Amino acid sequence: MAICEDMIVTRKDDDFGEWYSQVVVNGEMIENYDITGCYVMRPWAVSMWEIMKEYFDAEIKKMKIKNCYFPMFVSASDLQKEKDHMEGFAHEVAWVTKSGESELKLPIAIRPTSETIMCPYFSKWIRGHRDLPLRLNQWCNVVRWESRNPTPFIRSCEFLWQEGHTAFATKEEADTEVLDILELYRYIYEELLAVPVIKGKKSKHETFAGGLYTTTVEAFVPNTGRGVQGATSNCLGQNFAKMFEINFENEKGENAMVWQNSWAFTTRTLGVMVMVHGDDKGLVLPPNVASLQAIVIPIVSNQDDADTDGMIFDACETTVKLLNEAGIRADADLRDNYSHGWKKSHWEVKGVPLRIDIGPKDLANKQVRAVRRDSLAETDIPMADLVGKVKEMLDCIQQNLFNIAKQKRDSSIQVVHTWEEFVEALDHKKMIFAPWCDEEAVEKDVIARTKGAAKSLCSPLDQPPLAEVPCASHLESLLRNGPTGE
Repeated sequence: MAICEDMIVTRKDDDFGEWYSQVVVNGEMIENYDITGCYVMRPWAVSMWEIMKEYFDAEIKKMKIKNCYFPMFVSASDLQKEKDHMEGFAHEVAWVTKSGESELKLPIAIRPTSETIMCPYFSKWIRGHRDLPLRLNQWCNVVRWESRNPTPFIRSCEFLWQEGHTAFATKEEADTEVLDILELYRYIYEELLAVPVIKGKKSKHETFAGGLYTTTVEAFVPNTGRGVQGATSNCLGQNFAKMFEINFENEKGENAMVWQNSWAFTTRTLGVMVMVHGDDKGLVLPPNVASLQAIVIPIVSNQDDADTDGMIFDACETTVKLLNEAGIRADADLRDNYSHGWKKSHWEVKGVPLRIDIGPKDLANKQVRAVRRDSLAETDIPMADLVGKVKEMLDCIQQNLFNIAKQKRDSSIQVVHTWEEFVEALDHKKMIFAPWCDEEAVEKDVIARTKGAAKSLCSPLDQPPLAEVPCASHLESLLRNGPTGE
């Protein structure tokens, strides 16, 4: 009998960091690499990224956004044109300084993002109002040299993303797109990954470097008590247009500067999903993003009954065929060198939403036994009802994962009005909602006073109910006595 070597030996509540590392490796999402902060993304992870990519790519094409590709290298002069932008990424930029044995005359940066790569060409391509809007997107990798506790998917030196870069004649058009894209990001998290998020606007301190304002979807990991920036949609305003001279002649024949946006989501999505849904057995995948929604496993007889075993294998293949024809992503594990127990553990670690067992009794009763990964509940399904019942179960699993995650998230939210309440909530790993004056100095004071334990996530677009504040001056006084951020 083969021994299952991909078991998770650390409990999620005991050592979250070690548990996470075991899950993403033993769940075959990544393999560790010999350069710190870099990881091999295995097909199990890439297939889920492709499902998100397929959805998002189709949606932005409906918005008449076109895909392109720009080089990954950027000159130092272009990167440094927008001062705030450069300062925001300076500590993460990787530089190429040699070609073979020869030193380059000028170092070349590897893109941490592509605003300064694309803007010179926007300036070239945009001349009049008929050239607008210009709406481009690219699917690529970026490098941000990360030395602070690299974590697969969440914080790494290289990661995959899409980055949209657009230019408009008016701020109103740019503002509309910012929120349209933000809604697509919400959909990815909530409808595909079953992870609840809060849509909001970042503080000035947390705004994208060089941008006018940043909107975001923020997730929350109850085990750590930390928010995770899920994806951002930025209005860049006219800062980059000014620096790169992206001007156009408007309909009145006047010279004007464009309004720009940039927006992106990354493979961080996968890490957030693992942290929110994973359990002590391994991955727990939402059906909508799982590349394999159902795994069919034969339970062969113990009496060397070759005929029965052959019929069980045939039933497994028939089951997969029926599910595939109905649009359900299913496969069978027919390997004969592993026991059913080994296969059960293996696919549990990998988080497949539904396991379907077929043994001699199932064959005789013209049924299958379905086992949910989220609850481990078992259900016997007549073959005649197979497709309909499996679809119902997958929908139920998807909704259940979201409901559980939302309940845990919501139970971790605490509304506070004083500094004492704030500190207590922070100690209990809460997501804190508090009155906010939106002053950068106050925000920095919060970070300093909590030694970096607290940082603002966003001001929610849908404001939660808070006790009325008598006047603005009272609010500022309250915040200065006990400064907080959302």
